[in-house]
Amino acid sequence: MSKTKVLVVDDSMTMRALLCGALERVKDVEVVGLANGAAEAREMVKTHRPHVMTLDIEMPGMSGIEYLAEIMENDPMPVIMFSTRTTDGAADSVEALRLGAVDCLPKPKVAAPAELDAIIGKLGKTIATAKNARMPVPGGEAGPSGGGAAIDWNGRLTVIGADASCTSSMFSLFGQLPADCPPMIVVQHLEPGVVKGMAEKMDAQVAPRVVVAEDDMAIEKGTIYFAPQGEAHLVVTAWPDGKLKLLPRDPVAGERPSISLLFASSAKAATVDVVGLLLLSDNEDGKGAANAIAGVRGHCLLPSSDGGFTMERGYASQPVKAEDLGKTLIGLLSK
Repeated sequence: MSKTKVLVVDDSMTMRALLCGALERVKDVEVVGLANGAAEAREMVKTHRPHVMTLDIEMPGMSGIEYLAEIMENDPMPVIMFSTRTTDGAADSVEALRLGAVDCLPKPKVAAPAELDAIIGKLGKTIATAKNARMPVPGGEAGPSGGGAAIDWNGRLTVIGADASCTSSMFSLFGQLPADCPPMIVVQHLEPGVVKGMAEKMDAQVAPRVVVAEDDMAIEKGTIYFAPQGEAHLVVTAWPDGKLKLLPRDPVAGERPSISLLFASSAKAATVDVVGLLLLSDNEDGKGAANAIAGVRGHCLLPSSDGGFTMERGYASQPVKAEDLGKTLIGLLSK
């Protein structure tokens, strides 16, 4: 297996050395260059053709956000952002994910062994995801007054599983929905402190209302619910006239909140009237979620190896092009 080539971009010489040292301890990773900013990085991309880039958000001159936007417009590639600001509502982190970054990780503060070990573990997992990252689903954005045509809803419940790399796809997908769209419930695997800012930014840019779910919250039309980060899983208690419940239980498949628990509770409540959409691939939590939907013969849309999706129900399946994902989902929710 060939090694994953990584280019490190950071204006701090100390941070470049720290990240390079951490990356050199990650199996099957090769650091092919260290750039001090966007100008040097452009030349190194041409020379070394890295598979993945790590990019600092806060840089003088052209910021990491500006350079990321340039990359995604001209020559998209998997980019992992690093930021010193990871508190709730960190706007730069959310904007980086919206633009198409695979993830946004907190910058290490010191070169202590314990912190380096944590970085190595997270970087190894993230780089493995990044190398095979899917490109954002096409479709464009919509403002608060935008969105698609009204949906004559058939009453099916929609649950969605994603990770940080799927953020751009979700902005695109939700931008195609009208303000009174069927309710949708999302569990997204994110770094701590991001989900609140994610919901706020998405709420400002798409027609439906976007909120962070609360315990005993009613499930209503025109609303997209994001599972909060923290000590609980998000589940559906009943359908129709359902409510959301936060369950303070141990992680499932290493995740809390868990996609598979959300899907399983929704499948139990809505049975065949549930539609599951998985935007992430090769994830243990996601595999459990898909099995839960299949068990009640509900509809499930899953990533396929060709960059598109597969719609499955029971033993039946059909391919769905990435650009047709929004249209297909709306079709499943319409009478």
